[in-house]
Amino acid sequence: MNATLPTLKADATQYANASWNAAFYDSISKYVPGYVPTSGRGGFQAKVNLPSGASRPIAVLSVNSAKFQDNTIDPKAYQYWGEIDSNGNVAIPRVKAGTYRLTIYADGVFGWFIQDNIVISASKVTTNNVTWIPDSAGTELWRIGTPDKSAGEYRHGYAPDPNHPNHPAEHRIFWGAYDFTKDFPNGVRYTVGQSNPATDLNYIHWSVFGQIANQNPPLLNTTGGKLVSDWKIFFNLTSAQLAQTTNATFTIQLAGAKTAAGNTDEFNATEPYNNVVHTTIVNDVANVLQWTIPYYQSSSCGGRSWVSCYQLEQKFTFPSSWLQAGVNQLTLRLPENATDYESAVLPTSIYVQYDALRMELQ
Repeated sequence: MNATLPTLKADATQYANASWNAAFYDSISKYVPGYVPTSGRGGFQAKVNLPSGASRPIAVLSVNSAKFQDNTIDPKAYQYWGEIDSNGNVAIPRVKAGTYRLTIYADGVFGWFIQDNIVISASKVTTNNVTWIPDSAGTELWRIGTPDKSAGEYRHGYAPDPNHPNHPAEHRIFWGAYDFTKDFPNGVRYTVGQSNPATDLNYIHWSVFGQIANQNPPLLNTTGGKLVSDWKIFFNLTSAQLAQTTNATFTIQLAGAKTAAGNTDEFNATEPYNNVVHTTIVNDVANVLQWTIPYYQSSSCGGRSWVSCYQLEQKFTFPSSWLQAGVNQLTLRLPENATDYESAVLPTSIYVQYDALRMELQ
């Protein structure tokens, strides 16, 4: 009863090995539906050459030929995770025999490493050596945020809340505690190289703000005369940067997105925003980049006080002639006034949560 916390942790750690109680579970496996005994399992080991700047790398074995976030497409599929150590080594024991997709991700790196058809055989260890070549589309001009599958670095994200005991992260306080129109009285206007992500970008990009569970009951479509659904990003380029380039690539990574499907992954024919169109306008209204966020990748993340849910990504390549020497402007746009029906005390607004943004030239 008088053991210290380190002692208790050490005691628990010795049982973290998946093999310590294998004999017991093997003995009752015939009574546990879906449990695979040791005889039907193998191991996986890999040596991973990680990209520069990668931190907290994770390896995932999941259903083959599909995003690991969509493991439920096969109700009988299993999934296994392992931390990659500082030397690039990862070991995942007791994997059910079968064929898997290997996904590797890490903080600080855009994109993923993906390899299908990893075959795990019973009573054997499958080894693999991989080199993760990070996504690149030329010279990186700028990035906003940290690619870590989270919106925590933005306003009301991971910042500790001084008004509550133990100072939890602000995103853990119910979303209605924060008034977007007061935080951003002139809308979101972000200048690369000058603005601060922690204060000048919100952790949620709303289509419209207010109503249920918020101190501002009316749905507010504008703030300071600017559309809530339009975020502006400004950046400068020189003639030398643009010279002899053909293409620009703008990458958007989302930590989560809410369509009218909410957390259900169900299509409701009465809702107009089951699928949500996210638009980026480059300098001119004619230079439009669009992608559709489908209903089955929706996650009600921010409304449930979180900053990392179903992650999405989109890479746009467009003519570099759309850019100009001097000040450039990106408009990140959600449908104006887009809402859905909510039976719970949750925001009705459609929204996205940005992980990281990047602009490249080639």
